[in-house]
Amino acid sequence: MSLDIDFVRSQFPSLQSEWVFMDNAGGAQVPRMVVDRISDYLLGDNVQLGASYGPSQVSRGKVMAGREAVKTLVNARHVEELVFGPSSTIQFRLLADALASQFAPGDEIIVTNTDHESHVGPWVRMAAERGATVRFWNCDPETLELDLEDLAALMTERTKLVCVTHVSNLLGTINPVKRIARLVHEGGARLCVDGVAFAPHRAIDVQDWDVDYYGFSLYKVFGPHHAVLYVKKECLLELDNIYHYFFTKEQIPGKVEPGNPNYELTYACTGILGYLTEIGEKNRDESDRQKLENAFHDIAVHEAHLGERLLSYLRQKEGVKIIGREDADIDHRVATISFVVAGQKSDEIVTRVDSSRIGIRFGDFYARRLAEDLGLMDMNGVVRVSMVHYNTDAEVDRLITALDAAI
Repeated sequence: MSLDIDFVRSQFPSLQSEWVFMDNAGGAQVPRMVVDRISDYLLGDNVQLGASYGPSQVSRGKVMAGREAVKTLVNARHVEELVFGPSSTIQFRLLADALASQFAPGDEIIVTNTDHESHVGPWVRMAAERGATVRFWNCDPETLELDLEDLAALMTERTKLVCVTHVSNLLGTINPVKRIARLVHEGGARLCVDGVAFAPHRAIDVQDWDVDYYGFSLYKVFGPHHAVLYVKKECLLELDNIYHYFFTKEQIPGKVEPGNPNYELTYACTGILGYLTEIGEKNRDESDRQKLENAFHDIAVHEAHLGERLLSYLRQKEGVKIIGREDADIDHRVATISFVVAGQKSDEIVTRVDSSRIGIRFGDFYARRLAEDLGLMDMNGVVRVSMVHYNTDAEVDRLITALDAAI
């Protein structure tokens, strides 16, 4: 099994640019078939859902097809378990609002210092309003790993929710979500996972992992600026209605999906699935889910190769410190690689690379708590290179040449 990189790149018109895109953790490029779905909807079926007339029924069918595509993408049991919205930041905020009444003074929420602030701030705010306590599960300052023994020690009989990132968008580390879910559930709590930095790199399987809440941004997964929050059905039924007063607790996902989801962007999700299944097709008789898993297997292997190519350069470069794992182990990291250089500001390095027409980035990437804990803000954060499967060996070599001149 191997990735057909020529075919992959032919699907992305933007890759014909003279620029190299290696800021993909901020937002990925989009294949033509996704864009075609958006224009197809807007130019042909742009009417309101819920009416009896023909075009409205066609429109409803397309939006439902988008929901079904994401159901396959995450391997959910029920299409109603998917809540759509404009961004992961908003999705987690709305989830916190819908969960708030389940918390009382003395209850506890565990968050990590490795998360994007969008998956910390809403819980801190909600806990303060409800009189609950927030406890931080911090990574080891030497290994930068989250230790499950530390989580076990933090949990008490008052722990009701644990919130963790699947992949740190600063470290690139893959956290063992299935093992975390088992530990959390054994302690009688629920688990919320930020999957934003994981979703472009590996297949999501909410059933196998047994997570309760799982959110990610579709524009990181080769789609439009849209987001989805998976909520296990029994958990979704427990959430408060945060939409119109006449919605009941059983009207899911509508009661926590204020307003309508963006129709054309939801329909465009069929293009995300279509693209991934096309690159993962080994046998026509395979299910879309199997093709998807094939695709992400090939993606993971290709990205690990790219990651090791860059990491091997950084490991031997004098003055460079990799922030995170120094290996490209396919089971433990994705190709999101951060580093700092002794005596240099990260923004100055990135600015010098800009002239080579390579898009990378500097900063804390909203993992501000981790950046502060590690003392990284003194150098304006890290330099971050975030690669995905459409990047190539030649692009990595071009970046290395640019870094050699910039560092």
